[in-house]
Amino acid sequence: MSGRQDDSGAGGGSGSSGSQERDRAGDERDRASDQRDQAARQRDQAWDRRDRAAGHRDQAAEHRDQAAGHRDQAAEHRDQAAEHRDQAAEHRDQAAEQRDRVAERSESRVGAGIPTDALSHSAVVRREAASERGRASQDRQAGASERTEPELDRNNALADRSASARERESSSHDDLTGVYLRGAGLVELERDIARARRTKQSLVLAFVDVDGLKEVNDSRGHAAGDRILLEVAKTLSATLRSYDLIIRYGGDEFVCAISRLDMADATKRFALVNATLAEAPEPGSITIGLTELQPHDSPEDLLARADAELYRERQHGNTRPR
Repeated sequence: MSGRQDDSGAGGGSGSSGSQERDRAGDERDRASDQRDQAARQRDQAWDRRDRAAGHRDQAAEHRDQAAGHRDQAAEHRDQAAEHRDQAAEHRDQAAEQRDRVAERSESRVGAGIPTDALSHSAVVRREAASERGRASQDRQAGASERTEPELDRNNALADRSASARERESSSHDDLTGVYLRGAGLVELERDIARARRTKQSLVLAFVDVDGLKEVNDSRGHAAGDRILLEVAKTLSATLRSYDLIIRYGGDEFVCAISRLDMADATKRFALVNATLAEAPEPGSITIGLTELQPHDSPEDLLARADAELYRERQHGNTRPR
């Protein structure tokens, strides 16, 4: 009986120890999750700031284009005015020519010189025509100047739009790995889910954890850890298809959305990723939690289920696609 009591006590102690270890593991996971969420929030805030800056640049470009349009209209009006002045000058010249012909015919009939008043009037008309042409020339020069300014405005607007595009690209993609940041990536995930439902095609979500990254950072430095992260991102991009979504979700975590493949095919893809990583100059590996989109899943549901699958893989020490 005493032996049974001792066994019971030992068993109770073992159970208590196991429970404490699970609690500690859960606490560590919660702390890691909090740190990941905090880092993701900071990235999202940076993304929002860059996106707002890109929006302001686009507005500036729009204003420049509008100003260019107004200047073009002003130049068009000046050209029209110059055309009217040229036409008026032409009419004056024609009137002067006509008066000269009348004067010449009068001279031939009477054998006298051209009447002084006819010559004077023709000269006046010609001077007016020359003045009209001078003003038309000035209008055309002003119109050319007006057209130069809109061209500069359009060039500046184009530069603003290019800067906006670069700003948006920078704000939505991770500087290190080149894949989507969490905030922008989750927007794309919503689109992928909507597309899968609209086309009635499958969608598999993978929660990817880089194995042992903390130990690499602690023992070999963050530069080595960054090289492994970059290698993982490059291998994911090369092994998955160009239209599959890859998000850097947290420090050592990625999320991938794979459309039109079932769980078995997705598992094979990630097995190939791990085989490639094992042969890399700095070998690494990943653990993956996979889940498939269900009819009423929200993005949060899908992510939570994939994260839970990843946790189970970690607890069981089983990196299935490796």
